[in-house]
This record gives sequence, C-alpha cells and structure tokens, in this order.
Amino acid sequence: MKWYVVHTFAAHENRVKTAIEKGLEGTELGKQIGQLLVPVQKTFQIRDGKKVEREKKLFTSYIILEADLSPELITYIRNIAGVTNFLGHGKDPIPLSEEEVKRLLGIAERDKVAKTYYFLPGDMIRVISGPFTDFEGVIVKSSDDGTKLVINVTVFGRITPVELNADQVEMTKR
Repeated sequence: MKWYVVHTFAAHENRVKTAIEKGLEGTELGKQIGQLLVPVQKTFQIRDGKKVEREKKLFTSYIILEADLSPELITYIRNIAGVTNFLGHGKDPIPLSEEEVKRLLGIAERDKVAKTYYFLPGDMIRVISGPFTDFEGVIVKSSDDGTKLVINVTVFGRITPVELNADQVEMTKR
C-alpha cells in the first residue's frame, strides 16, 4: 500500500474520513484501504490562568490515506461529499515519498504516545503565553526533545533570539 493525500473542503476532514471508513466497511474496496489520518498537533493555551490542551490540524483541508488505489476506489473517494480531489498531476494521484510518510507518521505517533512536541527549525510559530504573547517568529533551534526552543522574534524592528518552552507556543504554518 502507498500513501496519498486527499484534498477536502475546509473543516470537512473528519466528516470525509468518517464517510470513507463507514462507506467502505465490509466491502471489497474496503480491503484496499489501510490507515486514514487527519494529522493534528497537541498544543497548550493558557486561559484564565489554567493550561488548556487542544488539538490543531497540521494540514487543514487534507486527509492522508494509505491505500492500494484502483480506478473504482479513486472514483468512490472523489464522489464523497466534501472531497475536491487527490493531490497529483491532473487526474492521477501521486503517492507520498517514504521520507514524507515517515515524518507524518512520526508526528502522529509522538502525539499519540507521549504528548511531546514536534517542532523543527524553520517552523513558523506564535507565542501564546509569557512576556512575548502574540509575537510571531521562526524556530531557530530545538533541544531537550523539542521542549526548549530558540525563536527569532522581531522586537522594536530588530530580530531577537528568545528561548521559550514548547508549551508557550503554537504552530502557525509549515
């Protein structure tokens, strides 16, 4: 089986995932489907002085699908309400590379097992607590299994490196 990306309408990822799972349950086409993922990242926010955990979708409007694609399965998935298309060239879905799959599965496994943080240098973040709240910046360095971050933020027009804990930031885009 190979991994593919399905593009959906905004905020329809979980509905489409459920429709694929339930619609193919117990059918021959269902045997061609492996895992369906809506990659999320656990983040923390401080609200009313309390630390609140929430999930944020890493890739809005996308589902990651493990499958042996056949023309029938492609047609079935494309006809589900909320699906726009597969990522690829024209009408041909293109599978993800092994490197991309390993990175995606690494994110999913880390969040499932240990509730750790997965930030990489170059990621855009927004500070959600502390003296730099609402500042946006770029991660320069990550250490201690991603719990300590060095971030470049712009303060008074100058780029300034700031060291923060991972629970003080949230991902803005990749």
